Amino acid sequence: MSFSAIRDKVRAGEPLGFDDGVALFLHPNLLDVGQLANDVRERLHGQRTFYNRNMHINATNVCVAGCRFCSFARLKTGDAGAYTMTLQQAWGRLRERLAANDPLTEIHIVNGLNDELPFSYYTDLLTGLKRLSPTVHLKAFTAVEVFFFHQHYGMPVAEVLSKLRAAGLDSLPGGGAEIFAPRVRRKLCADKCDAEQWLDVHRTAHRMGLRSNCTMLYGHVETIEERVDHLLRLRELQEETGGFQTFVPLAFHPDGNDLRRLPAPTATEDLRAFAVSRLLLHNIPHVKAYWVMLGIKTAQTAQWFGADDLDGTVQEERIYHMAGAETPQHLGVADIVHLIDQAGRLPVERDTLYNVVAETPTSAHGKPFRRAIAPEAGRALP
Repeated sequence: MSFSAIRDKVRAGEPLGFDDGVALFLHPNLLDVGQLANDVRERLHGQRTFYNRNMHINATNVCVAGCRFCSFARLKTGDAGAYTMTLQQAWGRLRERLAANDPLTEIHIVNGLNDELPFSYYTDLLTGLKRLSPTVHLKAFTAVEVFFFHQHYGMPVAEVLSKLRAAGLDSLPGGGAEIFAPRVRRKLCADKCDAEQWLDVHRTAHRMGLRSNCTMLYGHVETIEERVDHLLRLRELQEETGGFQTFVPLAFHPDGNDLRRLPAPTATEDLRAFAVSRLLLHNIPHVKAYWVMLGIKTAQTAQWFGADDLDGTVQEERIYHMAGAETPQHLGVADIVHLIDQAGRLPVERDTLYNVVAETPTSAHGKPFRRAIAPEAGRALP
């Protein structure tokens, strides 16, 4: 498939196929692919780049799964580095944020698969957070966690989700998808839910009216063809349910895990993953450049390669930092606005469901906002 033929399909609004996706990953000119993805990004979102005020709580890293790429998990309590917060400690994270007068709209909760805890730990966790901040949006528990709850506590997936929602759950994060190909999952994560089970959790959540995100972990042992298959399977579920709101490409980090001898993806691989994802996932509205994982500079650049979101303030993320991420643990709103402005985009604060909270028509320096690059001419503005 020639690049010009792919470009014509994109401009005509035609969905791309498997061969198109492989061709885009192999196309020698990254900037061609990036420009095409940027055209789609600007057609959808103009100059806006979204961010939110959020925080992460990783309440436990005790986990029965043995994912070879994971640097966060520990097999059992008592292992070096293992921890489980008490509910008071987890709630205390939010109390500290509120006491600092640092407002937030979202709490992102992802944990290990801890078989030592009762299900009430998770429902009480949500209930307590809502009690402290009734309007905060709780984006909690990956499909892997929900499927584990289903197996470990003997409840259907729909019942698990219903009880979590009654306790305060508002949406699901997208983690745990990794790569759907069975070959890859046998090598990396054979002892947790498979692709169909992951997809079915999200299908069930969408049918119940819950929105969710989706991800792909790239840059380890997967092939280009397996990446494209993964993206198209996400697109297929989105066509069925319409429940995915954001896709997040996640770069593999090798430090501190069984794959430490593999190289991490390069910045060019990162940018290509964003661009191809934006082009293939025509029916998923947003593509997020998660600055914690990607690095701040690449996350800025990704805003011109298909991404339209930079994530949020975060505050103490553990999963990627335990895998060697060198990014800060927290960015203030002024920092994020400055990064977006300096990338030549218009900063827009959103809530989790992409309702606009505030737009920033001026730069972080108080000057009127202006686009730094004219993409139609490919030159700096005077």
